[in-house]
Amino acid sequence: QVQLVESGGGLVQPGGSLRLSCAPVGRSFMFGVRGWYRQTPGNQRELVATISNDGSTNYADPVKGRFTISRDNARNTVYLQMDTLKPEDTGAYYCNLKGRFWSGSGWLQFDSWGQGTQVTVSS
Repeated sequence: QVQLVESGGGLVQPGGSLRLSCAPVGRSFMFGVRGWYRQTPGNQRELVATISNDGSTNYADPVKGRFTISRDNARNTVYLQMDTLKPEDTGAYYCNLKGRFWSGSGWLQFDSWGQGTQVTVSS
């Protein structure tokens, strides 16, 4: 499988902003859908936002108008810009990447999760 590296979480006051980043380790990829998910203690992981190969995006209703998912294909990186943060946005954020990677002898499919980065919105 493909290892993902996440960064960008932290503690922020309500109304503040954070930007999360996620990139795979390696060089040769063809991506499918890339997304961000959030999990809070005792609850299932839930969708926050996704971005497809053609650039189309999808957002969970609670974050529409406040969060923006984007990608930098040259860096193989997907971002989640989070603005006007609320305490209810608090949780562990996980990126998920689907696609194919070059194994050296062929393209193999992958569906990988990042290690999670904590976002805490509190005054």
